[in-house]
Amino acid sequence: MTSLSETPAAPLLLKAPTGIRGLDEITRGGLPQGRSTLVTGGTGTGKTLLGLQFLVAGAREHGEPGVLVTFEESAEKVTADVASLGFDLDGLQRDGMLIIIAFPVEAAEIVETGEFDFGPLSLVLDDAIRRIGARRVVLDSIEVLFGAFKARAIVRAELGRLFGWLQGREVTAVVTGERADDALTRHGIEEYVSDCVIVLDHRVHGGVATRRLQVIKYRGSTHETNEYPFLISVRGFEVLPVTAVSLDYGASSERLSTGVPRLDHMLSGGPYRGSTVLVSGAPGTGKTTLGAHLIDAACARGERALLVLFEESPDEVIRNMGSVGLDLGRWVEAGLLRIWAARPSAFGLETHLTILAGLMDEQKPAIAVLDGITSLTHQPPQADVVSMVARQIHLLKSRGITAMATTLVQDDEASGVGMSSLIDTWLLLRNVESNGERNRLLFVLKSRGTAHSNQVREFVLTDHGVELADVYVGPGGVMTGSARVMQQGRERSEQLEREEQLMRRKRELKALAAQGQAQLAVLQEELAAQQAELEQIASREARLAAEAKATRAALAAQRRADPG
Repeated sequence: MTSLSETPAAPLLLKAPTGIRGLDEITRGGLPQGRSTLVTGGTGTGKTLLGLQFLVAGAREHGEPGVLVTFEESAEKVTADVASLGFDLDGLQRDGMLIIIAFPVEAAEIVETGEFDFGPLSLVLDDAIRRIGARRVVLDSIEVLFGAFKARAIVRAELGRLFGWLQGREVTAVVTGERADDALTRHGIEEYVSDCVIVLDHRVHGGVATRRLQVIKYRGSTHETNEYPFLISVRGFEVLPVTAVSLDYGASSERLSTGVPRLDHMLSGGPYRGSTVLVSGAPGTGKTTLGAHLIDAACARGERALLVLFEESPDEVIRNMGSVGLDLGRWVEAGLLRIWAARPSAFGLETHLTILAGLMDEQKPAIAVLDGITSLTHQPPQADVVSMVARQIHLLKSRGITAMATTLVQDDEASGVGMSSLIDTWLLLRNVESNGERNRLLFVLKSRGTAHSNQVREFVLTDHGVELADVYVGPGGVMTGSARVMQQGRERSEQLEREEQLMRRKRELKALAAQGQAQLAVLQEELAAQQAELEQIASREARLAAEAKATRAALAAQRRADPG
């Protein structure tokens, strides 16, 4: 099977991997090798960092030396700024893998004439490229170099000459520029002479900052065209998604236990490994407890698990789960469970996603539970929240992690974060009130690719965990709680009464059978006696007949009667 996004067979454009997580997936391999890429954005969007990470990755991972030309800052300042990210620029320079050229340009010293003297910069840059055999070059920021020119014709000509000069040296170049209010760059020209254009944006919604990256142009190659969040963290420049863009993850047929046997039975053995389960419900329905059961079952199998909390602290969850007989603390101590908690408003959406990716890298879990994911919806705009949740699910699926997300909802048919179409199994927990009580019910709303129960179960929290009980449907509707207990009591009483009636009937039948046997014995005795009497009569009659015959014969002999 092929994807609609796949391109037809054609000569491949050589690309230089950036080493930036997510960017290589979006650009489908990296930046155009031997060509120039423009990175534009406002102040503080991370243009310089993107360029530096491109150079460092080239030197560390691909053995490609690089040259950084900075027009605004000194080499010492640039080196110090990125040291906290683990970028040892001094070490790369000592190893001959990097040269930093500080080329300060003062606008007052540049006089706009018919011809700009590009000679000094080209000589210095050409010497650096030849000295270490550089394959990558970053110019930061080109706006400083051409900022003094007002004539667009001069700027266009010089930019075209600069990019052509770089291409002639067969180096992959990244050129950074400042974005204008109404154009990609201040001059509105650089994008036309670049082979690839990447736009960085920094926006604030509801007091929460979010950065976005978009590939506007890429000559000779297909690429992802949407906006993608990116993050500047201790790992450097990271673009989200942090996994593959395409839906190419596998599908396992292995079943996993949820830790609740009757729920496993309702799901034909449990959810598939690598699938995503959504548990939605009103407050207090037991969503977190169900997630804790999944984790407890996984750790009991020796698998590693991750629990991400958006509403409670780790200590609170460990204490609360102890009240239902689940000891999560022992799994934390054993290193099988990692619990991470933070309020949704503490970070931007892209930061939450990146933190999740980092936690998965560190813990390498087989099971992950995201508890209270609905809290993220407090961050506007909602479209960004839905997009981020979708990326979280795709991230989990791409790594084969079985995930459970809990959401707080008031509407039974709503997922809370617009993710119902993204998940594989959807469980609904509902509170019901009857007979002055508040009880819980569990429904399986959907379970892709598997037969599942359409019956309702009462969701009971006990001191030894969750139990699912059959509900009773009578003339008044579904019976739960004490009504169910009373119904069960009535059924037990009726059953006992039926059993007693059966035992009584068995005793009566046994007595009747014994009586019949006794009567039969008497009759058999009478029959035997009468038969013996009859035999005696028959024997006496035979004897008398024989005696009579003998007497007649004797009389006949005495009378000398004729024979016969």
